[in-house]
Amino acid sequence: MTSFEYRNGILHAEDVALPEVEALAGTPVYVYSANAVRSQFRRLAGALANLDHLICYSVKANSNQAILKLLADLGSGFDAVSGGEIARILAAGVPGDRIVFSGVGKTRTELEGALAAGVRQFNVESEPELELLNEVAMSMRRAAPVALRVNPDVDARTHSKIATGTAEAKFGIPISRARGLYLSSERLPGIRFTGVDVHIGSQLTSLEPFEDAYRMVAGMVTDLRSCGVEIDRIDLGGGLGVAYDSSCSEPPSIEDWCGLIRKTVGDLGCEIDLEPGRLMVAEAGILLSSVILVKQGHDRRFLVVDAAMNDLIRPAMYDSRHAILPVRRSDEAPMPFDVVGPICETGDRFAQQILLQPAAAGDMLAFMTAGAYGSVMASEYNSRPLVAEVLVDGGNAAVVRARPAIQDMISRDAIPHWL
Repeated sequence: MTSFEYRNGILHAEDVALPEVEALAGTPVYVYSANAVRSQFRRLAGALANLDHLICYSVKANSNQAILKLLADLGSGFDAVSGGEIARILAAGVPGDRIVFSGVGKTRTELEGALAAGVRQFNVESEPELELLNEVAMSMRRAAPVALRVNPDVDARTHSKIATGTAEAKFGIPISRARGLYLSSERLPGIRFTGVDVHIGSQLTSLEPFEDAYRMVAGMVTDLRSCGVEIDRIDLGGGLGVAYDSSCSEPPSIEDWCGLIRKTVGDLGCEIDLEPGRLMVAEAGILLSSVILVKQGHDRRFLVVDAAMNDLIRPAMYDSRHAILPVRRSDEAPMPFDVVGPICETGDRFAQQILLQPAAAGDMLAFMTAGAYGSVMASEYNSRPLVAEVLVDGGNAAVVRARPAIQDMISRDAIPHWL
């Protein structure tokens, strides 16, 4: 993607210079490129051309209403993992029949709400959930469309905190038990089986785990059909990785991923549903931050910036690395810096001893590839207001989430009458 590039030494988001964004919303602030999102969606849709499919954007990656509306206008479906996410999707004007409801711990209230909204499919992850959904559906005199999420015990070769397809993971139903559930549909009058679902993890940089899982699912579909179970769709989840910086393994291309899909399940006559999240928005966003001060330590220099782990927790939580670029580029020789935030945690650190041009208080830095799992995981730790968000589209820029005032945070608390 080329949505973020230097022009006359100043980093731009599309046609908007990042200093203009800082003047609009201050820092720290997430900046999203609308055209980068559009480009990625269209690229994936093009790679799936002539294959019956639905791209269901995984809302947990970035749930801002502007991003959801942008994707909805492209014809995207949506993958939700909570009642709150379903509410967000509906608020963006998306009909329920374009929503897939995933998640390992759906509550009765969430199931009722999803059924009332007419969601396209429930990705059911356990026997107790299936029983509860059957009960809820019968009480509402509806039939819930269901795909069982099977756990194929496949190592996704990704970070342990985002691997979801191994036997010890909390996600999905062991594939060895799923067959029996499909064959017991007569005792579940509130359930209408429509497909099979699998998702083995996130940030995958090899196609081999995908192939192992997809071939297992293909075999299962063939077996179920031979037993009279109608399977009309296969939900393959998401998980294809992105390159965060030069130290990351280069992931397979979208075209290679879709080629594998065609090879493994493309001849089954099923609709293929995908649930990409990171793939759609990670490279379409940056976190813009300002330098508070430059500190000389015992044997290293620190750039203390106004973004912190409460704004972008990925480095602290996943040991991830984001490329960091100066907003105003100079010809000065780079120097090693630790880039850290102001929170009172040693883990509030974005990079160690990376080479950056010399910086001073007020200079701005851009943390790249931050459009996914950034703002959605932000918190108010240390009583820091939630980070602002801006969407850029060509030469237009708009605040799509304002930074709350500190008093807004405090006003949500209540002191009991006896204090």
